[in-house]
Amino acid sequence: MSDSVKLKSIVVLISGNGSNLQAIIDACEQAKIPGKITAVISNKAHAYGLQRAKAADIPAVFIDHTQYVTREAYDQQLLVQINEFAPDLIVLAGFMRILSREFVEHFQGQILNIHPSLLPKYKGLHTHQRAIDAGDREHGASVHFVTANLDDGPVILQSKVPIFENQDAEELTQRVIVQERQMYPLVVKWFCQDRLIMLNNKAFLDGIELEEQGYAAN
Repeated sequence: MSDSVKLKSIVVLISGNGSNLQAIIDACEQAKIPGKITAVISNKAHAYGLQRAKAADIPAVFIDHTQYVTREAYDQQLLVQINEFAPDLIVLAGFMRILSREFVEHFQGQILNIHPSLLPKYKGLHTHQRAIDAGDREHGASVHFVTANLDDGPVILQSKVPIFENQDAEELTQRVIVQERQMYPLVVKWFCQDRLIMLNNKAFLDGIELEEQGYAAN
C-alpha cells in the first residue's frame, strides 16, 4: 500500500474469542484494508481476543463493566477510552453488551456490527437455534450500521447458508462463522475506502442506497 494513503483508525470492541477480530487483523496486515487497528477493547479480562491483539502488537485494553453502577457510566468511560485512539471506525466483534443511546449517537455512522442472522429476523441471542426451531431453510449473518435500537441499524451485507436436515445449532454456527470471517473484512474495507456511509438511517455504497437486505451482487 502506498505511503501516501492515510490509513483509517479502527477500534475493535470484543468480549470473547475474537475470530472476526483476527480476520480483520489479517486483512489489515495484508493491506487488503486501508486501515489500522489502533486498539482492541474488551469488557472481559480473559477474552482471547486480547491475546490476539497483543500478538499483533495492538494496544489491548480491558475495562471491567462490573465496576460501573450503570450502563451509561460504563459507556462514558468506554467513550473516553475510545476517543484517545481517535477512531474513524468502531467495529463490534462479539461485544456482548447493549450500548447506550448516548454512546451510539456520539459515534453515529461510525459503528459496525455483525449479527448471526439474516436481519430483520432473529434479533438478540440464540439465533442459530431459533432459525432451526422455526424450520427455516436458510440462515446466515448480517453486517450493519449500529443505531440506538438493538440489531436494527441499516444492513450493509448479508451472507446465507442452507440449513440441512437434522443439523444442530453448533454445526450451523460454525458454517455461519466461516461466512462472517469473509464478510466483515470486506465491509470494513468499503468503509475505510470512503465508499460506505450511513445517511438518514440508510446505508449507501458508492453513493447508491442499499436495499433492506444490503448489498447484493447481481
